Amino acid sequence: MKKAVLAVVTGAAVVAAALVPSGPAVQAAESAGSAASAGQAHTEPRGFGSALSSVEQTSWQTNASVNAVAATGNLVFAGGLFTRVRPPGKARGVGDVARKYFVVLNRTTGVPTRFAPQVNGPVWSVDTSPDGRWVVIGGDFTVVDGVPRSHVAMFNTATGKLVSGWDPVVNFRVAALKVTAKTVYLGGSFGLVDKMARSRLAAVRLDTGTLLPWSPDANDDVHAIEVSTDGDRVFVGGGFTRIGGRNDHALAMLDATTGAVLSMRAAGAIPAKTEGCDSRVKDLEVQGNKVFASNAGTGSVSCYDGVLAADATSGKLLWQSHCQGATEAIKAIGNWLYKGSHAHNCSADGGFPDKTGMHHLLVYSTITGKLGPWFPNTDAGGETLVGPLAFASGGNDLWAGGDFTEVNGVPQEGLTRFTSIPGGAAPVRPAAPKVASARANKVTISFPTVLDRDNLALTYLLYRGSTRIGSWSRTSNSWTKPTVTTVTDSRLASGKTMTYHLEVTDGRNIQKSPTATVEVR
Repeated sequence: MKKAVLAVVTGAAVVAAALVPSGPAVQAAESAGSAASAGQAHTEPRGFGSALSSVEQTSWQTNASVNAVAATGNLVFAGGLFTRVRPPGKARGVGDVARKYFVVLNRTTGVPTRFAPQVNGPVWSVDTSPDGRWVVIGGDFTVVDGVPRSHVAMFNTATGKLVSGWDPVVNFRVAALKVTAKTVYLGGSFGLVDKMARSRLAAVRLDTGTLLPWSPDANDDVHAIEVSTDGDRVFVGGGFTRIGGRNDHALAMLDATTGAVLSMRAAGAIPAKTEGCDSRVKDLEVQGNKVFASNAGTGSVSCYDGVLAADATSGKLLWQSHCQGATEAIKAIGNWLYKGSHAHNCSADGGFPDKTGMHHLLVYSTITGKLGPWFPNTDAGGETLVGPLAFASGGNDLWAGGDFTEVNGVPQEGLTRFTSIPGGAAPVRPAAPKVASARANKVTISFPTVLDRDNLALTYLLYRGSTRIGSWSRTSNSWTKPTVTTVTDSRLASGKTMTYHLEVTDGRNIQKSPTATVEVR
């Protein structure tokens, strides 16, 4: 019998390597300063390319939008416009329980806890203290657990009790919160705190709620607040065009003690407000010495909706994405920045073009700003028609709240979560390879690439019977034509019947194609 020889004849161009962030994947369970952030590789294949799987994990859901999420220890806090929550997989009204505007869930199981404060108005912001002892909520409410609370309230996370005596009086919505070891920073639409002038920004003591002198004054709403890792600088995002007496738009860096405006050159990457474009920073995230800002633009189709990364000390711009479609939420986990948006055109970043559908959940490399391998999806509903609106993480998971009613095509309203549990989404099952024998003693085999929701690069193994005769690494995504690989299997015995099949693996999951049969000429 003649010895079989395999030759690669042709191969279509693979997807641009720029879409795959450099460096090995990270271990999501590690903290920001650990081996994960340093880019240390994990040894066990997990089946997905970024810090998280794209497979949604079970969680209770809501009957309306979730606007804010926070996590500490084994608790997750979600606030929004909802009034009831229900088990996963259930339709509205089936098995639901009352949780008006605020719910506390077990982070491991996704089930509501007995911590169930009574809040009389929508919650727009939530944050926890660094030690996990306290959780603060902000919003439109005026009464909590039967006690007057003006748009902001604090709870003890161990007891679930409202903290008595902690009672700043804010005269309008608190839409942004950042809690540090000593201070609670407030942002929103208000003008007075404890009857003192505070235009949309204020700070109170964590222990007493006493108003502090910090008063940068912004001339329009504040949507997001973050604090540098060393606690010296406060980052503020919103729709303002003037803050601290300076003409700064949408993004500012402030002194954490005095409120003085510091130089933030990266803010210049956000277009100035015009009649045709109003681009606002909707979320901020600090990781190490980087700060990330996400924008949502209204007005013209091309109004800036992207994400940028800046040096958290100098304010220098490090990278910027220009995807179109408002970005409402971001969260950094290891070397990855997850974003919630209604992105519909990322062609400016080398990604998907317009008219390829809405991509509500995406990930960037925190190092390069390039799109990475994570493509779960939600729909969009409610008033915002965005989808995901808020993110939180305990380090090895991502909780997403929003106005969606489906996650990965399955009914799930308002709240979902993704984790680093090994497995990930399996590749799509490949079709049987195309086989032909047009020349003596040779068989030509062709196969296209398939998709995987949380990997770009997959391994393709070709078998003749039970013998593996070739292996290829190919990259593919949903917005480009599949790469077709064509190979020739030579020195085969004439008249023999050969069977071929393909196996595709992401390192953990394997999908096997049907068998194709051909008679050798």
